[in-house]
Amino acid sequence: MSSTSFTRDEIRAAAETHNELGHDYQAAVIDSFLDKVGREIDARVDARLAAPHLARPARRPAPFALAVVSLALGIPLTAIAAAISGLSGLLVVWIGITAINLAYAFQARQPAGRRWK
Repeated sequence: MSSTSFTRDEIRAAAETHNELGHDYQAAVIDSFLDKVGREIDARVDARLAAPHLARPARRPAPFALAVVSLALGIPLTAIAAAISGLSGLLVVWIGITAINLAYAFQARQPAGRRWK
């Protein structure tokens, strides 16, 4: 990871220093300790981001799952749209569902470097 990893002795020393110095220096000791903790967290995050084996590819739903969800949502939306606005509502619902599925299918076929970000 990094060379700034904390040991129990360092944490104990910071706590003892905090107690010994009194109210005048307590804020400075706390600020110094929190600054060191922040640098340690930053170093660990940077190390993880730099490690290619830890990078996870973005997970995308399977096309079958998208189709099932589209149908599951399409059925109640069809009933609602038909009850409220008739044929025009049905067209809007199913054109929207079709557009979402086509956009997904088109994006899935693009080479990895050309996909939308």
